[in-house]
Amino acid sequence: MEAVAIDGSYGEGGGQILRTALALSSLLLRPVEIHNIRAKRRNPGLQHQHLTAVRAAAALTDADVGGAEIGSTRLTFSPRGRRCGEFSFDIGTAGSVGLVIQTVLPVLLFSRCRSKAVIRGGTDVPMAPPVDYIANVMFRLLAHMGARASIRLIKRGHYPRGDGLVELIVEPAGRLAPVSWRERGNITRIAGISHAVNLPRHVAERQAKAAEEALRGLGAPVEIAVEHRQDGLGPGSGVVLWAETDGGLVLGADALGERGKPAEAVGREAAEKLLREIASGAALDAHMGDMIMLYMALAEGPSEVAVSEITSHSRTNAYVIERFLPVKFSLGDGRPATISVTGIGLRAGP
Repeated sequence: MEAVAIDGSYGEGGGQILRTALALSSLLLRPVEIHNIRAKRRNPGLQHQHLTAVRAAAALTDADVGGAEIGSTRLTFSPRGRRCGEFSFDIGTAGSVGLVIQTVLPVLLFSRCRSKAVIRGGTDVPMAPPVDYIANVMFRLLAHMGARASIRLIKRGHYPRGDGLVELIVEPAGRLAPVSWRERGNITRIAGISHAVNLPRHVAERQAKAAEEALRGLGAPVEIAVEHRQDGLGPGSGVVLWAETDGGLVLGADALGERGKPAEAVGREAAEKLLREIASGAALDAHMGDMIMLYMALAEGPSEVAVSEITSHSRTNAYVIERFLPVKFSLGDGRPATISVTGIGLRAGP
């Protein structure tokens, strides 16, 4: 079978191209060749978290792989068959656990049996979805489509040392249902988790209090749990917030602590991000808009969602998905904007 050729420098030229291409190659058992990987990044080529995504996809598909090494800008990936069961993936750094989950989740959803994957790496790191966002926003929204997945957080890992640990459980979906999320509905509740690891408990408490104060004007109850741990390799803190609607939708936002950044600033940052998403009037936040596109294309029939904005990741995702599948995305202009596509109705395979 001829390999799908993907230009890794398309759009923002980041790791999203690699993750989406690996997921689709694994789902369709179609070889892929990616060149110019992360060409527009300061440190181009594959890094540790990207290699873990490659190795994870290879483990799920018994794939032949070429170019899987640090700094490589070209990768060939030829899957032979999909597997399910129990897996273990170690990023080896503070590379994002959430980004590895983005690669393996679609493959496991369309497998024949229940799967468990233990993943070690960064659970709360910059430029990546935190595990609390994945569990409380992404997985809850995908459940509307028929996806059943859950995360058990065992230990948090922050930049630069990582060593977080999560257990991902995925049930076979069979197929995914389309969605039509043009209207958000009314905000009924704001929830969240404020955490601090190897830091005083008051750091998490101050983050939560600042976020609650910033969100008070919404008129909805705000419930932010405080989590204090002493089991991490290095210090770290953060806040993940989500807004629940009477239509069953969820919008999320997050912020990370860093040296010299007051806890109050972390809480306010997360709250202000969430307030901007809510003010947009969109059904989904911008990050979820990026992540749901692959599932929309795999679902059975037409889907449409209103997002706070079309990001460069959205356009890049459309490029990669359209290289693999006979679909055409419509990406609207303005804020909010609509993403729509008619999915292929993929069924679970061997």
